[in-house]
Amino acid sequence: MKRIFLIPPLLLGSLLAACGGSSDSGSSVAPTLQPSVQVQALPAGSYNVALGSDSKPAVGQYLAAADGSRLLVVNDDNELAQTLYKQAAGGAWQSVPAASAPVSITLLRSDATSPATVDLARLAGRYVAQVQGGGTAVFTLAADGSLSAAGGSCQLSGKTGVAALPGSVAVNLVLSGCGSLPAAVNGVLLVDAAYAPARFRLLADDGKQVVDLWAYAE
Repeated sequence: MKRIFLIPPLLLGSLLAACGGSSDSGSSVAPTLQPSVQVQALPAGSYNVALGSDSKPAVGQYLAAADGSRLLVVNDDNELAQTLYKQAAGGAWQSVPAASAPVSITLLRSDATSPATVDLARLAGRYVAQVQGGGTAVFTLAADGSLSAAGGSCQLSGKTGVAALPGSVAVNLVLSGCGSLPAAVNGVLLVDAAYAPARFRLLADDGKQVVDLWAYAE
Protein backbone atom coordinates (compact mmCIF):
# COMPACT_ATOMS: atom_id res chain seq x y z
CA MET A 1 0.00 0.00 0.00
CA LYS A 2 1.46 3.33 -1.04
CA ARG A 3 1.09 6.18 1.39
CA ILE A 4 1.58 9.58 -0.30
CA PHE A 5 1.24 12.61 1.89
CA LEU A 6 0.87 16.11 0.60
CA ILE A 7 0.35 18.20 3.68
CA PRO A 8 3.33 20.24 4.95
CA PRO A 9 5.12 19.81 8.25
CA LEU A 10 2.99 21.23 11.02
CA LEU A 11 3.59 22.15 14.60
CA LEU A 12 4.30 21.20 18.11
CA GLY A 13 1.71 22.27 20.67
CA SER A 14 3.13 22.54 24.11
CA LEU A 15 3.88 25.21 26.63
CA LEU A 16 7.60 25.88 26.90
CA ALA A 17 8.93 28.18 29.53
CA ALA A 18 11.71 30.38 28.22
CA CYS A 19 14.38 30.78 30.86
CA GLY A 20 15.38 34.43 31.12
CA GLY A 21 18.46 35.57 33.00
CA SER A 22 18.09 37.96 35.89
CA SER A 23 19.31 41.50 35.49
CA ASP A 24 20.06 44.12 38.10
CA SER A 25 16.51 45.42 37.71
CA GLY A 26 15.05 41.92 38.37
CA SER A 27 13.43 41.62 34.93
CA SER A 28 12.94 38.22 33.27
CA VAL A 29 11.72 36.80 29.96
CA ALA A 30 8.01 35.89 29.89
CA PRO A 31 6.99 32.30 28.99
CA THR A 32 6.31 31.71 25.29
CA LEU A 33 3.07 30.03 24.23
CA GLN A 34 3.64 27.69 21.28
CA PRO A 35 0.88 27.07 18.69
CA SER A 36 -1.49 24.28 19.64
CA VAL A 37 -1.91 20.91 17.93
CA GLN A 38 -5.23 19.07 17.88
CA VAL A 39 -5.83 15.75 16.13
CA GLN A 40 -9.08 13.82 16.04
CA ALA A 41 -8.93 11.05 18.62
CA LEU A 42 -9.68 7.48 17.52
CA PRO A 43 -10.38 4.46 19.75
CA ALA A 44 -7.65 1.92 20.41
CA GLY A 45 -6.55 0.20 17.23
CA SER A 46 -4.61 0.51 13.99
CA TYR A 47 -5.96 2.56 11.09
CA ASN A 48 -5.32 3.72 7.57
CA VAL A 49 -6.65 7.25 7.44
CA ALA A 50 -7.39 9.98 4.94
CA LEU A 51 -6.88 13.59 5.94
CA GLY A 52 -6.51 17.01 4.38
CA SER A 53 -9.20 18.24 2.00
CA ASP A 54 -11.60 16.50 -0.37
CA SER A 55 -9.91 18.18 -3.33
CA LYS A 56 -6.39 17.33 -2.16
CA PRO A 57 -6.55 14.45 0.32
CA ALA A 58 -3.61 12.75 1.97
CA VAL A 59 -3.42 9.33 3.57
CA GLY A 60 -1.66 8.23 6.72
CA GLN A 61 -1.19 5.61 9.40
CA TYR A 62 -2.78 6.12 12.80
CA LEU A 63 -2.03 3.98 15.86
CA ALA A 64 -4.00 4.28 19.10
CA ALA A 65 -3.33 2.40 22.34
CA ALA A 66 -5.77 1.44 25.07
CA ASP A 67 -3.97 3.77 27.51
CA GLY A 68 -4.80 6.80 25.36
CA SER A 69 -1.44 7.22 23.65
CA ARG A 70 -1.61 7.80 19.89
CA LEU A 71 0.61 8.29 16.84
CA LEU A 72 -0.24 9.74 13.43
CA VAL A 73 2.47 9.40 10.77
CA VAL A 74 2.48 11.76 7.77
CA ASN A 75 4.83 10.79 4.94
CA ASP A 76 6.40 12.66 2.07
CA ASP A 77 6.20 11.58 -1.57
CA ASN A 78 9.02 9.07 -0.99
CA GLU A 79 7.10 7.34 1.80
CA LEU A 80 9.46 8.65 4.47
CA ALA A 81 7.94 10.19 7.57
CA GLN A 82 7.71 13.93 7.19
CA THR A 83 5.77 14.78 10.36
CA LEU A 84 4.85 12.81 13.45
CA TYR A 85 1.86 13.72 15.61
CA LYS A 86 2.21 12.13 19.03
CA GLN A 87 0.03 12.03 22.11
CA ALA A 88 1.20 10.50 25.36
CA ALA A 89 -1.41 8.94 27.63
CA GLY A 90 -3.27 11.83 29.26
CA GLY A 91 -1.11 14.40 27.49
CA ALA A 92 -1.45 16.97 24.73
CA TRP A 93 -0.74 16.30 21.08
CA GLN A 94 2.75 17.20 19.91
CA SER A 95 4.25 17.49 16.44
CA VAL A 96 7.77 16.70 15.23
CA PRO A 97 9.13 18.82 13.67
CA ALA A 98 7.48 21.95 15.01
CA ALA A 99 5.88 24.39 12.59
CA SER A 100 4.61 27.91 12.87
CA ALA A 101 0.80 27.95 13.08
CA PRO A 102 -1.91 26.14 15.02
CA VAL A 103 -2.94 22.72 13.68
CA SER A 104 -6.33 21.05 13.83
CA ILE A 105 -6.67 17.74 12.00
CA THR A 106 -10.07 16.18 11.32
CA LEU A 107 -9.89 12.89 9.47
CA LEU A 108 -11.80 12.47 6.23
CA ARG A 109 -12.05 8.74 6.89
CA SER A 110 -10.49 6.01 9.00
CA ASP A 111 -10.31 2.32 8.08
CA ALA A 112 -9.42 -0.10 10.85
CA THR A 113 -6.70 -2.65 10.09
CA SER A 114 -5.47 -5.73 11.91
CA PRO A 115 -2.37 -4.74 13.88
CA ALA A 116 0.63 -7.02 13.53
CA THR A 117 2.16 -8.86 16.46
CA VAL A 118 5.83 -7.99 16.90
CA ASP A 119 7.87 -11.18 17.43
CA LEU A 120 11.48 -10.12 17.92
CA ALA A 121 12.73 -13.71 17.81
CA ARG A 122 11.24 -14.15 14.32
CA LEU A 123 12.57 -10.77 13.22
CA ALA A 124 16.11 -11.50 14.42
CA GLY A 125 18.63 -11.17 11.59
CA ARG A 126 20.83 -8.84 9.58
CA TYR A 127 19.28 -5.78 7.91
CA VAL A 128 20.13 -2.86 5.67
CA ALA A 129 18.36 0.51 5.62
CA GLN A 130 18.77 3.55 3.40
CA VAL A 131 19.63 6.63 5.46
CA GLN A 132 17.88 9.93 4.84
CA GLY A 133 20.27 12.18 2.93
CA GLY A 134 22.33 9.28 1.58
CA GLY A 135 24.29 6.29 2.80
CA THR A 136 23.25 3.02 4.37
CA ALA A 137 23.05 1.45 7.79
CA VAL A 138 23.75 -2.28 8.11
CA PHE A 139 22.78 -3.70 11.46
CA THR A 140 21.66 -6.82 13.27
CA LEU A 141 18.56 -7.28 15.40
CA ALA A 142 18.96 -9.96 18.07
CA ALA A 143 16.17 -12.07 19.53
CA ASP A 144 16.52 -10.13 22.79
CA GLY A 145 15.70 -6.88 20.95
CA SER A 146 19.20 -5.40 20.89
CA LEU A 147 20.46 -3.71 17.72
CA SER A 148 24.13 -3.63 16.73
CA ALA A 149 26.03 -1.95 13.90
CA ALA A 150 27.27 -4.39 11.24
CA GLY A 151 28.53 -2.10 8.47
CA GLY A 152 27.51 0.70 6.18
CA SER A 153 28.35 4.37 6.41
CA CYS A 154 25.85 4.91 9.25
CA GLN A 155 26.57 3.06 12.47
CA LEU A 156 23.33 2.13 14.24
CA SER A 157 22.89 0.47 17.61
CA GLY A 158 20.23 0.44 20.29
CA LYS A 159 17.70 -1.55 22.23
CA THR A 160 13.97 -2.22 22.24
CA GLY A 161 11.39 -2.28 25.00
CA VAL A 162 7.69 -2.49 25.68
CA ALA A 163 5.38 -0.09 23.81
CA ALA A 164 1.65 0.46 24.13
CA LEU A 165 0.95 1.26 20.48
CA PRO A 166 -0.34 -1.70 18.43
CA GLY A 167 2.13 -3.35 16.07
CA SER A 168 5.13 -1.79 17.78
CA VAL A 169 7.88 -2.05 20.36
CA ALA A 170 9.72 0.92 21.83
CA VAL A 171 13.20 1.63 20.49
CA ASN A 172 16.14 3.76 21.60
CA LEU A 173 18.75 4.30 18.89
CA VAL A 174 22.30 5.66 18.87
CA LEU A 175 23.53 6.86 15.46
CA SER A 176 27.07 7.71 14.34
CA GLY A 177 28.29 8.86 10.95
CA CYS A 178 24.72 9.25 9.72
CA GLY A 179 24.99 12.68 8.12
CA SER A 180 22.56 15.21 9.54
CA LEU A 181 20.60 12.69 11.60
CA PRO A 182 20.58 13.17 15.40
CA ALA A 183 23.02 11.16 17.49
CA ALA A 184 20.30 9.72 19.76
CA VAL A 185 16.58 9.23 19.12
CA ASN A 186 13.63 7.48 20.74
CA GLY A 187 10.60 6.00 19.05
CA VAL A 188 9.10 2.73 17.88
CA LEU A 189 9.88 -0.29 15.75
CA LEU A 190 6.76 -0.84 13.64
CA VAL A 191 5.66 -3.99 11.87
CA ASP A 192 2.99 -3.85 9.16
CA ALA A 193 2.28 -6.19 6.24
CA ALA A 194 1.94 -3.12 4.02
CA TYR A 195 5.64 -2.35 4.53
CA ALA A 196 6.70 -5.38 2.42
CA PRO A 197 9.28 -6.04 1.14
CA ALA A 198 10.66 -4.19 4.19
CA ARG A 199 10.43 -6.32 7.33
CA PHE A 200 9.93 -3.41 9.73
CA ARG A 201 10.33 0.32 10.17
CA LEU A 202 12.37 2.24 12.74
CA LEU A 203 10.53 5.49 13.37
CA ALA A 204 12.03 7.82 15.96
CA ASP A 205 12.90 11.43 16.75
CA ASP A 206 14.86 13.66 19.08
CA GLY A 207 11.99 16.11 19.58
CA LYS A 208 13.10 18.19 16.60
CA GLN A 209 13.90 15.86 13.71
CA VAL A 210 12.28 12.64 12.47
CA VAL A 211 14.36 9.55 11.68
CA ASP A 212 12.67 6.96 9.46
CA LEU A 213 14.57 3.80 8.52
CA TRP A 214 12.95 0.97 6.53
CA ALA A 215 14.71 -2.31 7.34
CA TYR A 216 15.23 -4.88 4.57
CA ALA A 217 16.59 -8.35 5.26
CA GLU A 218 20.10 -8.69 3.85
